[in-house]
Amino acid sequence: MTFKTTLLAAAATAVLATAAFADGHANPTVGGAEMLADQPIAVNASNAPNLTTLVAAVTQAQLVDVLAGEGPFTVFAPVNDAFAALPEATVASLMMDENRAALQGILTYHVVPGTITSADLMEAIETNEYANFTTVAGGTITADLVNGDIVIFDETGRFSTVGTADVMQSNGVVHVIDRVLMPAG
Repeated sequence: MTFKTTLLAAAATAVLATAAFADGHANPTVGGAEMLADQPIAVNASNAPNLTTLVAAVTQAQLVDVLAGEGPFTVFAPVNDAFAALPEATVASLMMDENRAALQGILTYHVVPGTITSADLMEAIETNEYANFTTVAGGTITADLVNGDIVIFDETGRFSTVGTADVMQSNGVVHVIDRVLMPAG
């Protein structure tokens, strides 16, 4: 290999590495789909095959423009199996036009203003033994560490484990979770 070829190969590698990394780390895939740090939450979520129920719910709730907006937001995104674990009648009812406000309340309960990474969650947990966050819906979620995993408790006492953390987006960060969070009441 000549010096020029080596230099070109190094430059190409640097360009590819820059495109594949956000904040110095590889952005995780979600459901096998590449998540692009330069795309908004709404765009990336629509590409993840394990978030199709969430995307359908966000669309029905008319929140796509919000999650495509400037942000920043931290979204705790339940996978399809999380919705499947709910009673089928509950999901069907929430997807009705007349229940859009309730659906909006549940979905915005999964969103916290600002960009909160897993390092931020861990720091807050270590400082206070747990960390409370106010959601866009106005409710409270609590982050804690259980058996080495970050878990998010809702106001009903149920918890969800963060499976994939720090999926960086152009307008915030997504943490993929395994249960749907429910506000009190």
